[in-house]
Amino acid sequence: MATSNKLIINERVSVPLDEVEISAVRSSGPGGQHVNKSNTAVQLRFSIAKSSLPDAIKSRLFAVSDRRLNAIGEIVIKARVHKSQQRNREEALERLANMIRKAAEPIQVRRATKPSRGSIKRRLEHKAKRSHVKFLRGRVKNTDE
Repeated sequence: MATSNKLIINERVSVPLDEVEISAVRSSGPGGQHVNKSNTAVQLRFSIAKSSLPDAIKSRLFAVSDRRLNAIGEIVIKARVHKSQQRNREEALERLANMIRKAAEPIQVRRATKPSRGSIKRRLEHKAKRSHVKFLRGRVKNTDE
């Protein structure tokens, strides 16, 4: 959510809008007579390294595997869904905020667990049954001789 001069990420983190570079570009695709004379699409650029975000969030953003993150450490977002430049601008800012929000979430630590005694017993019983079934598929011994 963008206020007059800040993009609010959560209650502790916000990004000043002067760190975000927004430019209007021509939208691609069909659009009739209006398409060649209006710049309704929006391209947003946000440099992670130059931003005022906390270092922990910066490092998580750099580690994100996302096609919107380019080689020089900028997030590039293109918004061209709406016919209005203002709505495309708002959507691009919201996408940036969501990306930063996701990086701001604390990483859940995986705690190793042991399988229960019952699950171990069931697994071994199933394994023994399968082994017996496969054993029965073997050659039949001739008892006539």
